[in-house]
Amino acid sequence: MYYLQRLKDLREDEDLQQSDIAKLLCTTQPQYSRYETGERELPVRHLVTLANFYNVSADYILGRTNNKILRK
Repeated sequence: MYYLQRLKDLREDEDLQQSDIAKLLCTTQPQYSRYETGERELPVRHLVTLANFYNVSADYILGRTNNKILRK
């Protein structure tokens, strides 16, 4: 699952901790950690929230494109 590394990279690029993203998603740090490690699937609602937060497409997070810039 390529997107797992993308989730971590996007978070670290913003100098954020897992707990910061967990708050954004209204979940706990341990639960968010499970998304990054692949123990749990990332819900679509969280994918959308993260894409909006990082200003990237869901396809970028999912590894379907390497184009980080969101086109309008």
